[in-house]
Amino acid sequence: MTSQLKVSVGQHTDKGPKKTNQDFHGVYIPKEPQLSSKGVAIALADGISSSAVSHIASESAVTGFFADYYCTSDAWSVKTSAQRVLMATNSWLHSQGQQSPYRFDPDRGYVCTFSAMIIKSTTAHLFHAGDSRIYRVLGNALEQLTNDHRMWVSEDKSYLSRALGIHPQLDLDYRAEPVDVGDTFILATDGVYEYVSASSMLGAIAHNTDDLDAAAQAIVKQALEQGSDDNLTVQILRIDALPLQQPDELYQQLTELPFPPVLEARAEFDGYTIVREVHASSRSHVYLATDNDTLTPVIIKTPSIDLQRDVQYLERFLTEEWVARRINSAHVVKPCLQTRKRNYLYSVSEYIEGQTLAQWMIDNPRPDLETVRGIIEQIAKGVRAFHRLEMLHQDLRPANVMIDATGTVKIIDFGSTRVAGIMEITSPIERSDLLGTAQYTAPEYFLGESGSMRSDQFSLAVIAYQMLTGGLPYGAAVARCRTRAALNKLSYQPIREHERGIPGWIDEVLRKALHPDPYKRYEDLSEFVFELRQPNQAFLNKARPPLMERNPVLFWKGVSLVLAVAVGVLLLR
Repeated sequence: MTSQLKVSVGQHTDKGPKKTNQDFHGVYIPKEPQLSSKGVAIALADGISSSAVSHIASESAVTGFFADYYCTSDAWSVKTSAQRVLMATNSWLHSQGQQSPYRFDPDRGYVCTFSAMIIKSTTAHLFHAGDSRIYRVLGNALEQLTNDHRMWVSEDKSYLSRALGIHPQLDLDYRAEPVDVGDTFILATDGVYEYVSASSMLGAIAHNTDDLDAAAQAIVKQALEQGSDDNLTVQILRIDALPLQQPDELYQQLTELPFPPVLEARAEFDGYTIVREVHASSRSHVYLATDNDTLTPVIIKTPSIDLQRDVQYLERFLTEEWVARRINSAHVVKPCLQTRKRNYLYSVSEYIEGQTLAQWMIDNPRPDLETVRGIIEQIAKGVRAFHRLEMLHQDLRPANVMIDATGTVKIIDFGSTRVAGIMEITSPIERSDLLGTAQYTAPEYFLGESGSMRSDQFSLAVIAYQMLTGGLPYGAAVARCRTRAALNKLSYQPIREHERGIPGWIDEVLRKALHPDPYKRYEDLSEFVFELRQPNQAFLNKARPPLMERNPVLFWKGVSLVLAVAVGVLLLR
């Protein structure tokens, strides 16, 4: 069987000499599939002693963190999920403070420190604001993984420089650390670590290896004996097992269902009737079929039998349906709900009555600018639905876009999609970022770099350029770039060379979106789409290029005319 993430946890809290305990702590260990997709979370919050309501802030921060983090999209990375949840919590705590009588005195408002750690796969993700601490045991010492956000005014006076609820914007520390079996972490408030030495903490853990709760109690007891005058909370987490998968085991998971045979028209298949084959390639077969229960047309996609031993291909095939079920956009093909037992490996999606953009471009070789804008804007809406979930499409091309009878544009293929949340999960499968079609692929992929949202922007801009000109902005040169020097030699072919009457500022928009350096493209896809309709003021302020650049033929005709006149005048003399 494949190993799962397993941890042992011990924790203890005490109000100490104070009347109330303003600390709050907790740990959440979910069951599968969330154990793999979201991980184990442990968190600690410490309310400030000057506030009578900071215990509410502490409890709200920890309980809200657990409740909201596990509701975020599986496609999001741990960092994105946790940061968005904590920023929302911070905004709520700050607004509560602004509505209280202490809105001008944050030291008496809804404020608390916060430290959390999420163990997902083989990585620990740390989130921290305040002066609670997270340690990792290293042999006979403790390594402090967090920084104390405390500003000292004098030897005996200090204040928190960062915490939840102080400011409307949260400045949160983030750190990712690889973990191994046996690694032990300690989370503690200042009421503990200021009074107990590292050796004493390690001794308590060593004497209670089978009962970490007892170890936590011993540490708190020792802090009290040493004169701690604050609330005290300590948590101990030990990694007992990590999710290490063997390639054979994962292959069995991927191929629990048999590959379907090549299907023929009128064949009955898992409750569907095959109408005809729509597309066939070395990688997959696509069929138009009818659902026998609802009589609605659907599209069935089956993997190629020739690739049934290719684990990387199988993973991408299964991921495609996983992605489709998590995106809700009118410009992304919709998967069909599976209502019957599936006996083979395949996927089912809505049927789009129309044609691919590739075929549309053949039928419409010289579309007007407004039509191109409309198509690009719709594709961009679909792509942004991917980006909102931290997904990169990575294979935008005309063949992967459909236009239906109403003119609605939909993205139909997600086989190359990169999902941030999935990439964090340890897998023996080697993943390649270079999955798209060469002429539409951003140049950074050919250098072995990871893609970004700007990589999808490049692919979309290539489509726009091709619709307007019938050609490619760099010809076939991009696919041959394997070094930074080769990338710098790429030469963009201006649209004006194709004599289509396209406004010059459109050329500038495309030139920017197609820049070989991703950091010189538009920061966001929406900027690119906006400037396809609205000329950038910076471009309008540029000096008009000379006639020789704008129209070299007219320039040389003018020069020839001047020379002819000059020669005629000389002859007359």
